[in-house]
Amino acid sequence: MKRIFIKGIGIAAFSITLLSCSGPKQVTEQEVAKAAINTPTTELVEQKQKEFEYLFVEALKQKMFGNAQKAIQLLSSCLEIDPNSSAAMFELANIHAANNDFTSASLLLEKAISLNPDNKWYKLLLAQIYQQTRKYSEAADIYAELVEKEPENLEYIYMNAALLANAQRFEEAISAYNRMEKETGVNEQISVAKQQIFVSKGQIDKAFEEINKLIENNPNEAKYYGLLADLYQSQGDSASALKNYKKIQEMDPENGFVHFSMANYYLENGEVEKSFEETKAGFSSDAVDIQTKMQLYMMLTANPAQSHLNEKQRGELIAILLEKHPDESLVHTIHAESLLKENKLAEGREALLKAVEIEPNDYMVWERIMYIDNDLQQWDKLYEHTGKIIELFPNQPQGYFFKAIACVQLEKFDETIELSEEGMDYVIDNPQLQANFLMLKGEAVYKNGNKTEAFKIFDKAVQVDPENYLTLNNYAYYLSVDGVELDKAERMSGKVIERFPDNATYLDTHAWVLFKKGEYTLAKFYMDSAMKNSDEESDTLLEHYGDILYKTGKVEEALKYWKKAKDSGSESVTLDRKIEEQKYIEE
Repeated sequence: MKRIFIKGIGIAAFSITLLSCSGPKQVTEQEVAKAAINTPTTELVEQKQKEFEYLFVEALKQKMFGNAQKAIQLLSSCLEIDPNSSAAMFELANIHAANNDFTSASLLLEKAISLNPDNKWYKLLLAQIYQQTRKYSEAADIYAELVEKEPENLEYIYMNAALLANAQRFEEAISAYNRMEKETGVNEQISVAKQQIFVSKGQIDKAFEEINKLIENNPNEAKYYGLLADLYQSQGDSASALKNYKKIQEMDPENGFVHFSMANYYLENGEVEKSFEETKAGFSSDAVDIQTKMQLYMMLTANPAQSHLNEKQRGELIAILLEKHPDESLVHTIHAESLLKENKLAEGREALLKAVEIEPNDYMVWERIMYIDNDLQQWDKLYEHTGKIIELFPNQPQGYFFKAIACVQLEKFDETIELSEEGMDYVIDNPQLQANFLMLKGEAVYKNGNKTEAFKIFDKAVQVDPENYLTLNNYAYYLSVDGVELDKAERMSGKVIERFPDNATYLDTHAWVLFKKGEYTLAKFYMDSAMKNSDEESDTLLEHYGDILYKTGKVEEALKYWKKAKDSGSESVTLDRKIEEQKYIEE
């Protein structure tokens, strides 16, 4: 049977890029609806006014139910009735923004604001869109307008300042932050933002003043000394940086995050071993959350060519993670990835199985397990694991597909047919997978003895996906075994080896088709290539090579390869007779 193989971290620092997380609250549907009803519109005939109101309310309902396209149609009808309805424009803009169509959304909002310049909700949404599209200066100007209307609104002042900083309008940003600081007093978020601006402007003394101001205001807060140390380090003053990092350790011995800052300090100063020791201390700290550790591990190992960690050190960090966080599925997944990179497939699979034991609903991990089972050709394991996958993810066709592969190899042909038919029900817009299911079904039907029906299924598979080389190869092989439609078989196998000229299995098929056609010299040419490209001695290839050698008059060589096939575990029913009688015997 032809086998089937499918082949400075931790110290809190304010980042202006996170504005969207701390921006103004989202406009509620209730506020919008209320504003819409009271929004002045052009005078309409009473009938048209009622129609507008009905369509508008219905649009809000459809939007609430998630029917965005229907809501767009209804709101467009509203604008046909009243082209100056700023409320309809606002709602349309909201939908377009949710669909990431920021151009349409901003055009609608700009028009709505021109019609209704006092509506702050329109301006807030437009400012958010400008922010998302990196039009920071325009967004800052909108918040400046909002501050004029509500000068006590600290959220507006802060957003104005932050966006001015992003727009590199630094002097205005500093003024805005100072205005806010007068209202709130010394504030970490404001001081850090100002410090970053001063660094950008090259005003380092003022940057130090901001951090020192935080320390004077709260001298017992360890992370401020971390900010000060980071700033010293960035300016090349390693001695002062180290002094402040050590101060954190004195103030807060349990502070695990400082170890990562120390690791970075030592690394920048060329002390690689000390850097790694600090990294290990941070990974061992119970005070550092698993998310931070995982992010740092990913960063340290993302690019092996540039990483300063060697394989042994990566293993040490993984060992610490496994010891400290044995119940975190992601830790076992990372362990698995490390093992798989070393081509330790079985060990990697065991780590993945531990991951899904903790988090059984992670389909991607289960899928990786399937592929490893297949690569290891451990069909019992593949059958077992795919059974669990189908139970957990009954709508995922890959589970049925790989279980069907296992069933073919385990000679569970009736179950293969059932799985292929069931799995195809879940295939959507994937002709390759559909053809593969048909191929497996054809395999099973053929093995059950219904060759005529099997060939019909293979024909359908090729029709669904004419470039499915696995199907073409297997179909051609079965035709050659039965000695039927050999010209068709030659065309199919020829197409396959044209695409994969070094694949031993495909070359064997093509050679065998030619052999059955009586073209022995040409068959030997392709079989020589198959033998050269075979990674291991296959009993099928060895026996076929012996058969071809016999037909080309090389009886002694043929006998040698038949014996090799026997030693390789061949179960051919005619092989013993070939050896005993020293001649080719057709099965």
